[in-house]
Amino acid sequence: MTMNAITRGEGSLGKHRRRDAPGPFALFFDLFKLRIGLVIGFTALAGLVVAPGPAPAAWRTALLIFAVVASSAAAGAFNQYVERDIDVRMARTRRRPFVTGRLVHSRRWLVIIALMCGVSVALAGFAANAMAALYTFLGAFVYGVVYTVWLKRRTPMNIVIGGLAGSFAVLAGAAAVTPGGLGGVPLWLAMVLFLWTPPHFWSLAIACRADYQAAGVPMLPAVVGDARAARAVLAATILLVAASLAPALAGLSWIYAITALASGAWFLWKSVLLVRDPSPRTAMANFHASLVQLTLLLSAAIVDALLLA
Repeated sequence: MTMNAITRGEGSLGKHRRRDAPGPFALFFDLFKLRIGLVIGFTALAGLVVAPGPAPAAWRTALLIFAVVASSAAAGAFNQYVERDIDVRMARTRRRPFVTGRLVHSRRWLVIIALMCGVSVALAGFAANAMAALYTFLGAFVYGVVYTVWLKRRTPMNIVIGGLAGSFAVLAGAAAVTPGGLGGVPLWLAMVLFLWTPPHFWSLAIACRADYQAAGVPMLPAVVGDARAARAVLAATILLVAASLAPALAGLSWIYAITALASGAWFLWKSVLLVRDPSPRTAMANFHASLVQLTLLLSAAIVDALLLA
């Protein structure tokens, strides 16, 4: 199978759409959802750093993070492969490569994706151990199969369970240090990732509610409306901020505690504003606030653990 065969367009429509299409790097960056993958890799690094015990060699750490990112990329590509029929009906996703025809929607991609996932899991096992490999696999499986195939089109609670994908990345990193048992800070960080996903994604879904309604996807705002979804975001954010303080009680110091309080207060305020005005503008502001909060939390956890080492 040649690269031309994989990336050729579908007929004259594909040729027309390629006139303003992104370059190869942007194409594959989007296909494999590497923005999400890099965040997932960062969470795995945080899990590794905060786990009690001697850290693995630098090359093992780098290989494990690469494996986690690659497994996430495989799941992201599978998500786009499965959802081509949805993506074509949504303004936010209708320029994805399987929709435009820049990539041929064929079963050969399933082979590529399966190989990527299998090699990634094997690399995680080689770089760390069997438990890290298992968590790496579970992260990709939850996002690719549990969320994308089983839940997304069936229930507005789809993203709640799908949030486990990020949690498994934290556990994969922590397992590289303590394969025999996880506790304390790593488990709390995994819980933070689980609780972070719903308010993060529901905020985006409020901004894109019309898209999900057009595609027939039962995201929470498309089912209950923006106002009720905004209240759900605020409730979920309160739970998240409360849980985000627990790592400070489980072993991290004032560096993390102050960061958790400040970033949590910022996210809560943005969520309150969303309840007051559940519009696309405030929803996107809350979506970006969630990204800021998570970045600051993970960065503070890493800095805190390294300074205390």
